[in-house]
Amino acid sequence: MPNWPWSKREQPAASTPAPQASPPESPPSVAPEIPPAEPVAQASPPAEPLVQASPPAEPLAQQMSPEAPQAANPPPEPAPQASVQESPQESPQESPQGRSPVAINPMDYSAKNLVLDVVHADRAGFYQIIDIPENWEAPTRSGHWQVRDLVGHHMIDVTEGYLTRWDMARRGDPATPLGLLVMAQELDRVALTFRNLPREEAISRLKSSSDRLMAKFEALPADEWGGFNITHVFMGPLPTFFYPAFQIMDYGVHTWDMRWGLGEKDAKLDDRTAGVLVPYMFILMQSTVDQDSAQGVDIEYGIVVDGDWGGQWRVHVKDGQFTYAPADDLASVPAVFHFRDASDFVLTTFGRIEAGEASGDTQVTDKARRLFFRI
Repeated sequence: MPNWPWSKREQPAASTPAPQASPPESPPSVAPEIPPAEPVAQASPPAEPLVQASPPAEPLAQQMSPEAPQAANPPPEPAPQASVQESPQESPQESPQGRSPVAINPMDYSAKNLVLDVVHADRAGFYQIIDIPENWEAPTRSGHWQVRDLVGHHMIDVTEGYLTRWDMARRGDPATPLGLLVMAQELDRVALTFRNLPREEAISRLKSSSDRLMAKFEALPADEWGGFNITHVFMGPLPTFFYPAFQIMDYGVHTWDMRWGLGEKDAKLDDRTAGVLVPYMFILMQSTVDQDSAQGVDIEYGIVVDGDWGGQWRVHVKDGQFTYAPADDLASVPAVFHFRDASDFVLTTFGRIEAGEASGDTQVTDKARRLFFRI
């Protein structure tokens, strides 16, 4: 995460309420792992989705649950735990107040169909690019990775790795996570080892593994969507619903990376792709607070994301801990980061672009920008 390089706005005073107008577009920069190419785009190895170097007080698997949505407003009530899946809403609904929509909670089982549909759509976009032979060695926004490296990343480091960890969890085998601090380095090392693999073999291997993983997602019952933990190679035990979200991060954001490398510098993430990822961006920030940078920091600020999948949140960072909650009113916070849509927010958090505006107390915004480490 490139230290939150959000653009600055010139005036607002510390007490100024959160801006309500869409800010002007600012030119591009989490990275992701936000990474990488973390800045993703700058030259660090591409980043994988969430991670944490300084873990929160409780294990992430215990913190996150479908009952603890991160949306701007309360999501729909959890669907009954029946054997038949409920059909998820296709898009956010208007709230009675009219300001922020009631966003879907992608962590709840009621959103399973929607989340998996987004994975299928983003995967199709990824395949469309890699299926063109001329694109194989094209540059991407993921640092020094080429299109072929993103295939290696998905094929071995991610998809086949998830399948292995899934089977280990089913058998009850112990698994020790490596931690986030080595994530970028390891992802890069493994991805580059597959550069010599014939293109047709690499793509075939990816698609075969992906189909197997998707079949596991499709078969998940309600009690295992949030009640079955799989140990992530870097992050440790996580509820199953994280893994379809990781696929959206990989297929959605890395497809954007490839499009950028092929000349589409102003592309946006699909609305649903970015919308589903918004809650996970807060977990990403929470998991990548640099403890050295956060020493002695005690700040509050707001984050505003416009659009159907947006909302506004109050963030508090103290003693190295990042906490956040939906907020109806940000008038009392000393500073605000304002994004015009979910795509700008997600791509900035992943370090791909520099979007959004900062208003209010510059000491707060400067400290906020230096809080996070890259993964």
